[in-house]
Amino acid sequence: MKALKELYAYRQMIAGLVRKELRGRYKGSILGFLWTFINPLLQLLVYTMVFSVIMKNGIEKYYMYLFVGLIPWIFFSTSVTSGCSSIIQSKDLVKKIYFPREVLPIATVTSGFINMLYCFVVIFAVLFVSGIGINLKAILFLPAVMIVEYLLSLGFAMIFSALTVYFRDLEYILGIVTMAWMYLTPVLYSVDIVPEELQFLLNLNPMTSVIIAYRDILYFKIIPRMETLLTALVVGVVAIILGYIIFRKLQRNFAEEL
Repeated sequence: MKALKELYAYRQMIAGLVRKELRGRYKGSILGFLWTFINPLLQLLVYTMVFSVIMKNGIEKYYMYLFVGLIPWIFFSTSVTSGCSSIIQSKDLVKKIYFPREVLPIATVTSGFINMLYCFVVIFAVLFVSGIGINLKAILFLPAVMIVEYLLSLGFAMIFSALTVYFRDLEYILGIVTMAWMYLTPVLYSVDIVPEELQFLLNLNPMTSVIIAYRDILYFKIIPRMETLLTALVVGVVAIILGYIIFRKLQRNFAEEL
């Protein structure tokens, strides 16, 4: 509770860093803020061409099936890869003044979360244009799934941001890890096509239940199974608790290592 009160006291700093992150994300580019929507749409186009035209998979309206899983995945992977360098990039700030170091990964993940919310405007627009539509009862569960993913992303961001201070190569390794991680997550494919002997790998993946929940709500228009929601919730809570514990233990020597 003491730590939460301290973070709340620094809420204006967090808000300022989030605004800086959002403004500087595409600073200097011609299209600027529009890249928030163009980036996922271009990825969607590439994956749809590959898996709907070249490597047909038989999933109806695959572009939408993919889209509702791809946007949350982009948020998670970006939070992990960007969050890992959040301490190092602010090393001058860390060495000069006191503030809760957790502020830095929190600001990074929060800016990515806001970016994902903007992308969901596009998702809902495509849902209506494609004729899939929405189920209002199912949509009520969407904020809960988003919060769980935020906790999960923040937990991993805190762990990797702290570890990267001591092991700088981790920043580059994570790029490869997240790429492999995506293929171990049912973003591009259905869980049903995974051989039974490999199902345990999906179950070990903390993002599996999150992606399934998003897809149930937005593509299948059904209320996610309670088992899926509980699994996602437990994973999210465990991730943020572990992330906080590891971060607090490692942050003691940040200034010396930086």
